[in-house]
Amino acid sequence: MAKTTVTAKKRLGQHFLVDLAVAQDIADTVDICPELPVLEVGPGMGVLTRMLLEKKRPLKVVEIDEESVDYLRRNLPQIGDENIIPDDFLKMHLDRLWNGEQFMLIGNYPYNISSQIFFKMLEYKEYIPYCSGMIQKEVGERLAAQPGSKAYGILSILVQLWYDVEYLFTVSEHVFSPPPKVKSAVVRMHRNSRTELECNEELFRRIVKGTFNQRRKKLRNSVQNIVGKESAILSNPVLDKRPEQLSIDEFIGLTIEIQRELEKKGELL
Repeated sequence: MAKTTVTAKKRLGQHFLVDLAVAQDIADTVDICPELPVLEVGPGMGVLTRMLLEKKRPLKVVEIDEESVDYLRRNLPQIGDENIIPDDFLKMHLDRLWNGEQFMLIGNYPYNISSQIFFKMLEYKEYIPYCSGMIQKEVGERLAAQPGSKAYGILSILVQLWYDVEYLFTVSEHVFSPPPKVKSAVVRMHRNSRTELECNEELFRRIVKGTFNQRRKKLRNSVQNIVGKESAILSNPVLDKRPEQLSIDEFIGLTIEIQRELEKKGELL
């Protein structure tokens, strides 16, 4: 007899979606790009998967939990055994999924690794023009945050550098089993028109992370650690601001200025 349920595992951050209407709303986010195949992360017991199967398009699911994999094989054979991937999404080579073709990413993402999932997405951004799904509300707010807000930070900038982010709707904690202690958000991301960064990307990330790690201080304090106390850059009035006040383009401009200085000194990274 096929097992009728899966035990939610705290170590995997599992909260199974049980509301079919919410699952349908999440599944419908893939309709924005009907020509692309879909990869679902963390299908669990397949509530969202069932809705995605109705879309009649290529679908693969990746699940790290052996019990969930067994459940899916027994209860949702229509997925196709070859399309159920028992693996850790964070360790996968995503460029090999559809022979190097693009695909859409979706899921009721495990809250404990949702940021890591999006950083993984950034590594494969040329293969993932669209991403949608459900995450912790706080993370959704950070993804979509604009300069000047408290939620605006490292995740906002590094994702919005390459993706336009839509915060679609908020979801109650009561549509899950077991219910999490926080509300959730459904977001959708679409690759923007940026094809390359005008500055050194590693230096850009270093500056963004360094300044937000001291987000209560003016930019001058953290930039000084990179360029040195004698640098002329420190007279730039933009450094009187705090990091959450700078737009992505302003961070790029600052990075270009710092990059030139470090290259003159032969100190770039």
